[in-house]
Amino acid sequence: AVTTGATMRTVISKTYHISTFMWYTFLTSILLSKDPKELPQGLFVYGGPWKYLTFLNLVLQMVFFGLAALSDFQLPYMKGEAKKLHLWKDLLFSVLAFPVGSFVVMVFWGMFMYDRQLVYPDNLDNFFPPWINHAMHTAVLPLLAVEIVLHRHAYPKKQNGLATLGIIGVGYLTWVIWIYLTVGVWVYPVLGKFTPAGLAFFFLFNMSVVEGLYLFGEALNCFIWACTGQRSQADE
Repeated sequence: AVTTGATMRTVISKTYHISTFMWYTFLTSILLSKDPKELPQGLFVYGGPWKYLTFLNLVLQMVFFGLAALSDFQLPYMKGEAKKLHLWKDLLFSVLAFPVGSFVVMVFWGMFMYDRQLVYPDNLDNFFPPWINHAMHTAVLPLLAVEIVLHRHAYPKKQNGLATLGIIGVGYLTWVIWIYLTVGVWVYPVLGKFTPAGLAFFFLFNMSVVEGLYLFGEALNCFIWACTGQRSQADE
């Protein structure tokens, strides 16, 4: 019975990772295939979709689930490489995929409900049907929830994980500011509503939220998998 249960879990894991990887590949291909000339003026100016955290998150999720699928198909003669792949997969999930994916969903819908014009103007409905909006900004969270229930993930030392996430966050903020200084257009309309001091506070607040989500993911991982000690240990 134990063997049967383990086999079933392996089949479910492989099916889930492959299908989710294909789902995110499908979504990113749709967005990349959009002709900038057919979209609202300025939407893909300078940097195309690569300046939007939503799109970057889709690519991030695609890469993670691709690594997870590869990790599922470990071959005996690749034992050393498979272990490294497993560690990279866990690092990507813990430091980026879970906190960034959760952040995108929470912040998008919070701002959307307050004033959608600040983050997703209604004229975008003519170019992206509702199902794509939900695929980008809603489905991400339940897909991550399934992953954290299916697998225990190894987390790095807390200070290392938070520092890595912080560095990447600063890198993205630098990219956003660079685009504004280059073309005079903010990636998100809401950013144009702030004074310089208000903008600094807004960036700091968002950084604290995403780092809080990192800590939440670590706690949730340990709650589900009954972790002991200072670090979560990956399932084998």
